[in-house]
Amino acid sequence: MNRKLGSRWLLAGVVALAIAATACGSSGTNPSTSKGSITVAGFNFPESSILAEIYAQALEHDGYTVTRKLRLGTREVIGPAIKSGQIDLYPGYAATDLEFYNSGAGEASGDVNATVQKLNTRLQPLGLEALNPSAAVDQNAFAVTKATQQKYNLTKLSDLAPIGNQLVLGAGPECPTRPFCKPGLEKTYGIHFKDFKALDTDGPATRAAFANGTIQVGLVFSSDSDLNKLNLVVLQDDKHLENADNVVPIIRQKVASDEVKNVLNKISATLTTEQLVSLNGQVELNHQDADAVAKAYLQQHNYFS
Repeated sequence: MNRKLGSRWLLAGVVALAIAATACGSSGTNPSTSKGSITVAGFNFPESSILAEIYAQALEHDGYTVTRKLRLGTREVIGPAIKSGQIDLYPGYAATDLEFYNSGAGEASGDVNATVQKLNTRLQPLGLEALNPSAAVDQNAFAVTKATQQKYNLTKLSDLAPIGNQLVLGAGPECPTRPFCKPGLEKTYGIHFKDFKALDTDGPATRAAFANGTIQVGLVFSSDSDLNKLNLVVLQDDKHLENADNVVPIIRQKVASDEVKNVLNKISATLTTEQLVSLNGQVELNHQDADAVAKAYLQQHNYFS
């Protein structure tokens, strides 16, 4: 199950309570000289806090007063909050957000531009807008160890087609029936594996199976913080089997001035999945604070110059 998805049973009262209970922080920008006030929220997992901090700090540097509502909750909390104007901006994911705002109509695809265009069709009547998507994705992906990659010279999923019958695939028990997993690999890529091992979905059993050689290909999330530590390499989804869950800012139209959009689009223009993996690792594995990691990233990429 994708970590960006949440339960859909939350009630409006829970939404209001979560927003009221969330700790808020604001910038040191002098309100008298501020270009405006923007409230930035994030989902309740570390990657979202990092991205929200990157957006917030970039906007602060440009002269905006920013209030933070990090780890606000699931999309069932954040969606109503932005529609009601209680928050102005959050780091979204193109395909997952599209399927949230269209109530699961199945419009998302592996084409990021088409997915964002459809997302904006859904967002516009709500007074919302999805800005330019980044190249960074947090989506279902298939990985191999570096040893397997080097042995077979693998870079993309298409490379598995000729050798699939020598390899074992590992994933959650639902994989054999899910179109994004084993059936999709067979239909889209023509990959037929030697065997399938029912494990967990991107969890410790999958990692253990990689380590002991029980599997050679496993289902992970593309921005997992421990991929580098475990010497795992995500293979490029070159035929777009997975829906395009590229990181994309979702913003209220009332605060989406050209200047604000330029600040955020500049971030999206350079953010990559590899950088996301590194940022997640600094927070989740090295236990650094999201705000410090975000600041270092912005300094390194000359956003504060």
